[in-house]
Amino acid sequence: MPRWIVLATLLATLLGAVVGCSAGDGETLPAEAPTAEAPDNTALLSAESVKIAGFTTAPVVRTPWRASWRAPGRLTLDLAATEPIGSIVEGRVIHVNAMPGDRVRKGDVLVAIHSHEMMDARAALSQAKAERARAEANLRMSQSAAERGERLLALKALSQAELERLRAGQIDAQSSLDEATAELTRALGFLDHLLGEGTLPSDYDEHWVLIRAPLDGLVTSRTVQPGNVVLTGAPLLTVSRTSALTLVLQLPDAAAAAARVGAAVSFSVAAAPGARFDARITRVFPAMDTVTRTVEVHAAVREGRGVLRPEMFVDAEMSGAAAGLVLTVPSGAIQSFEGDTVVITGEPRGDGMQLAAIPVRVGRRSATLAEILSGIDSGRTVVVGGAAIAKAEILKRRAGG
Repeated sequence: MPRWIVLATLLATLLGAVVGCSAGDGETLPAEAPTAEAPDNTALLSAESVKIAGFTTAPVVRTPWRASWRAPGRLTLDLAATEPIGSIVEGRVIHVNAMPGDRVRKGDVLVAIHSHEMMDARAALSQAKAERARAEANLRMSQSAAERGERLLALKALSQAELERLRAGQIDAQSSLDEATAELTRALGFLDHLLGEGTLPSDYDEHWVLIRAPLDGLVTSRTVQPGNVVLTGAPLLTVSRTSALTLVLQLPDAAAAAARVGAAVSFSVAAAPGARFDARITRVFPAMDTVTRTVEVHAAVREGRGVLRPEMFVDAEMSGAAAGLVLTVPSGAIQSFEGDTVVITGEPRGDGMQLAAIPVRVGRRSATLAEILSGIDSGRTVVVGGAAIAKAEILKRRAGG
């Protein structure tokens, strides 16, 4: 064996013995470098702090996940609850009693038109009344003649043929009365059509045709002025129930299969930040736009809460059919915390609340929910409203505040 190997072996043996003796004599060995403690991601808030912060919480739950698609849209008046009002006669406009923005009730007089058709209608009514009176008189005479013929036939003073002629005259008189009655009914109906159902204005003129509101609603447009000469069918005003709004969407072709009548749609508007509104699909157009590759969908808005207006632009989200159960939290509970994605749990501690930032892995998201892949289990409670305040409180406690 080479001499240098022997010397190296002896040196190593001596050094090991020296170290062993030192340890055995109770001498302290150098300690390992201290490890950094994990930061404390919790905060204990008093009852007063919790009340000031106004936290709202929600449980972590398993729910059926629904695929969703986002799309811009706009609100329009519901055509089924909108009535464009046109002139029913030719004539000259005398009064227009409504302006856009005015609320009207069914039967209110909106427009008065001076028209020769009103005088023609009144003349036809007078003639129909006269014809009916003549027909009633003729029928009475025919009935009297037929009754007299019956008596004469019994006395053998009248032939059977003469009696049949009298009976035929009675039937003819009855037919004439029926025709006169029908004509009178038509004349009365046409006059009612020109006047509408409701009370007459205090300054009413017999030449006026009255155009009334067909429903309770809001005047949304006016296209006529006093003095205008109008023809039958000329547009006058538009009245709509503004509480009945339609959401018009252009959905991408990927969402076309899920776009079905009855499907839920939620949306938001700039006029109400943070608020969500609901609608239900009522109509899906059968063809796609060849340029935009979208399908037009109409949805009935359930309630506008006094905020929604026609022609507002919206940010909408349509949900598909329910799939398998997944762990979810409200989307507002997801926070970014020093580079990590976390939820902040809120557990009661006496009268206060214990906050803790829990790192989680998030999967799919919708406008209202976020899928949790790992990091927290169902049954826990997370802060939703005021989650940003809760995060600030934890950071303040870590900084020693």
